[in-house]
This record gives sequence, C-alpha cells and structure tokens, in this order.
Amino acid sequence: MKRKKVTMVFLGVMLMVGLLGGCGKKAEEKAETKKDAQQTTEAKEQLYEVGTWKTAQTIQPFLYETFVKDGGKVEVKPFTNPGDMKTALLSENIDFCGTTWVTAIMAASKGEPVKVVASMTEKCSALVVGKDSGIETVADLKGKTIAYVPGTMHHILLLETLTKAGIDPNTEVTLQKIDFFDMGQALASGSIDAFLSGEPYPSIAETDGYGKVLEYPYYDESVGYINAAMITTEKEIKENPEKIQALVDMHIQASKYYMEHQEEWIQKAAEFGTEEKYLTKSTENIQLSWDIDAQTREKVKKLAERMKELGMIENVPDIDALFDVSFLEKSEYR
Repeated sequence: MKRKKVTMVFLGVMLMVGLLGGCGKKAEEKAETKKDAQQTTEAKEQLYEVGTWKTAQTIQPFLYETFVKDGGKVEVKPFTNPGDMKTALLSENIDFCGTTWVTAIMAASKGEPVKVVASMTEKCSALVVGKDSGIETVADLKGKTIAYVPGTMHHILLLETLTKAGIDPNTEVTLQKIDFFDMGQALASGSIDAFLSGEPYPSIAETDGYGKVLEYPYYDESVGYINAAMITTEKEIKENPEKIQALVDMHIQASKYYMEHQEEWIQKAAEFGTEEKYLTKSTENIQLSWDIDAQTREKVKKLAERMKELGMIENVPDIDALFDVSFLEKSEYR
C-alpha cells in the first residue's frame, strides 16, 4: 500500500513537471513572438531626427515626412545657427542636419568627425545699397560703410567682391559689424551705405523701396554660388547606413519637389514669419540643391583657402575627405 502511494506521488510530480515545462515553453514562445512583433513595429517606426533653420533656403527637412518609407517618422528640430546644430549632431541628439560650408570646413579643420553627404542650397546672397545712394558699381563703394557679420559665408563673399573691384577691404572701406536682422533698418536710416547678406533681407530692401541689389556675388573663378550642405557623422554612416541613405533620398525628393512647386514652397516658408511678397522675390535668388559635383568641390576648396588667409582656420583640411557622396550615387531619386 505504501509502495502504491509513493508511486502515485511520483507520477503526480512528474505530471506537474511536464505541465510546468509545457507552460514554460509556451511562455518562451509567446515572449519570442512578442519580441519579434516589437522589432517589426520598431522597424516600421524608424525615427529620423533632423536639424535645420526655419528659412526658405533651408526648408527641405520640413517636407521629408512626405517621402518617408515603411511607416517611419521624421522629427525636425529647428535651430537658429549652424554651430548649435553641429553640436547637437556630434552629441547624437540628431542624425542629420543642415550646415553652412564655413561651419563644415571649420569642423573638418578641427578634426571633428563630420561628413557632407548632400548639398542643401546655392546662391541666396546679395550686395545691397541704398536705392537713391547714387552707387552704381562696386567700385563706387570706395570710402563707404558696409555692414557684415564676421566669420560667415557672406563676409567672405563681401571681401571677394571688393577685391575683384580693386578695393582694399582693410583700408578703402569701413566694415561695420551688424546683425543680419538689423541691416535693413541701418540701410534705411542711412547709418550704413551697403550690406551683404542672405535672403530674404536683400528682397525686403528692394520690395520696401529703400534698397537695391548692386551685385550678386557669384563669380566662377572664386567661391561662387555655394551656400549650405547636409552633414552627418562618421559613426552614423558606419552604424546606420540605411538610415542615412533614406535621409538622402528624402532630401533629394524634397529639394526637387519645392523647386517644381514654387507656390507651395513660398506658402510653407511664409509659416516661418516672412511675408509671401518678400519670399516671392527672394526665391528668384535661391536654388535648393542636393547634388555635389566636381565644380562644387573646387569651390569648397577655394573657400577653405580663403578661410585660412583670413585666419578663420589654422590649416586647410582634406576637403575630399570631408565628402561622402556614396549615398547620392546610390540614390534611385537622382
């Protein structure tokens, strides 16, 4: 009897073990299924974090989500200057961002691990004088006061323009530091004779009737039309090449779309605070871009050389190494 009872207990234990083992297996299978489903959801919800300015010439990221694939999400983070944007990129707070060529070159000269993967915008600059100033050529600026922002692309373009006209920027004009936002008022009040800046300020001066464009500083033999680009980090390229490819693809599509649908471009840009009447004129002097060709590379090299001459950088970095155009070359949207 005792033996029979022991046998019954043993069989009961074995049955319980079997049941628990089966439950454990089912729980593991359920967990694996849940994990697979979560990974699939995460893949579909790929987050792209992009930095840019709220301007007509840097607008493309605000359209990226229209072209995102596989249920991804684009989060655009607005910045007011390229330095802060680059810092956010290097801190891994964003994946991809706009930059000025000046900022990209300065980063490369410091050995910072950034890579230019696409162009963003070209042109956008103009030299403006008072409408009734009597100034008709750049040579007429000799002895005049010109507003500028030090260390910017526009600063370099101003020096190029003056030098080309035979004017010594150091001795034959007065260069006055004024923020871009205040240049128009300074010109209208007569406290300066000219300014060189990006859009929309030249177009505002012309539209409001107190200024006129004296020169668009795009010279083939010099720095020319280059303005801004899209950058990421070496780490992002190595660890997430598919993400960068997707971002470059979206950038190409957004750039092409706005260039082909100017009214929509202007309407969206007006949401940033500039009236459409100014934007309509300024878009005539803006070329949204994405491609990087041999001519662009040469102009970036010339810009780096000018920056060294001005003491903005200590050494000219390897400009070819600054570029990674493989994503442009592989894009189906070229």
